[in-house]
Amino acid sequence: LLLVHAAFGQAPGPTLPASLERPAAAAAEERAELRRELERNAEMLEAQATVVKIVAKLVGPAVVHVEADLPPDANSQRSRSRRVEEAGSGVIIELNDKQFVLTNRHVIRGTAPESIRIYLADGRRIHPMKDRVFEDEETDVAVMQISAPDIVTAPLGDSDRVQIGDFVLAMGSPFGLSHSVTFGIISAKGRRVLPLGEAKIRFKDFLQTDAAINPGNSGGPLVNLKGEIIGINTAIASNSGGNEGIGFAIPVNMFMIVARQLIETGKVKRGFLGITWNENFGPSMAAELGLPRPMGTRVTGIAPDSPAEAAKLQVGDVILEFDHTAIEDGAHLSNLVSLTEVGKTVPLVIFRNRKPMTVMVGVGDAANFNK
Repeated sequence: LLLVHAAFGQAPGPTLPASLERPAAAAAEERAELRRELERNAEMLEAQATVVKIVAKLVGPAVVHVEADLPPDANSQRSRSRRVEEAGSGVIIELNDKQFVLTNRHVIRGTAPESIRIYLADGRRIHPMKDRVFEDEETDVAVMQISAPDIVTAPLGDSDRVQIGDFVLAMGSPFGLSHSVTFGIISAKGRRVLPLGEAKIRFKDFLQTDAAINPGNSGGPLVNLKGEIIGINTAIASNSGGNEGIGFAIPVNMFMIVARQLIETGKVKRGFLGITWNENFGPSMAAELGLPRPMGTRVTGIAPDSPAEAAKLQVGDVILEFDHTAIEDGAHLSNLVSLTEVGKTVPLVIFRNRKPMTVMVGVGDAANFNK
């Protein structure tokens, strides 16, 4: 066209902006450079993804699929006259040279060992040992001793060191699809106000994760990037019944305090302080008491002959710390006390008469007071 305009003595037309011009031959080289850049960055990501692959390979053989023929539930119209099959997951650990499967109590509740089927990663089916199946309804903890050759176990981590944003893997058998792995982060900690349908879980202190947890994942491990168990997958928040990015796991430290007691004595001793607290302790009440913000839990009642009475706690005291741990609310304090060794004497930091003070309190046995 330029030659035609020149023949008639006309000036060339306006030049298009560079952004509107067709790609020139140089575009091929630019695309080649983009491809090389992509490969370099992909190699970096693949190197990081290798960690996830190694964790899955290490822990996967310790993850089991669990099926249980639950006895009829007298409170359920659906299952009152027939047994119901429940399915979930579990993970094998070693304690004192013995192997145990950790899972949720709601997966095996009330089921005899011979009616519990544990499918190992290599396809073997085994049953837990007779009289070695333990459950705790109030924490949804269950532990089963097993015995079989060539058992693979997974190491325990420290859930107290878990931070929001840590990468985690959720492992289990969602919808019966054995040995599935999902990846995500810890979204929150200390989730204690969590309705769980008909479950009678009293003590809650869940880790929240966006790693996909679906039906059948219950009892499977939540694992960190070192291949350590930091939680046991337990519940989801969902409108559809499937994963919506909000899953919950029992911190492994809390789980193991209960599990060890069950293994050693067959029952759980829970600590007891003997107070009631104000559920609506908010900013205005905190300011009235002289606190800069709501913190701790405010005592509203003290049980007679309780450890709290012996320590001379008073109605109106605000408990700020229990055994060197800052208290977030009443449910937090209740969890800490329940998991503390009965008979242990611990320091309490309380706020009284507009100033903090420390008192010592001996932790009682809840069984002696809740009769």
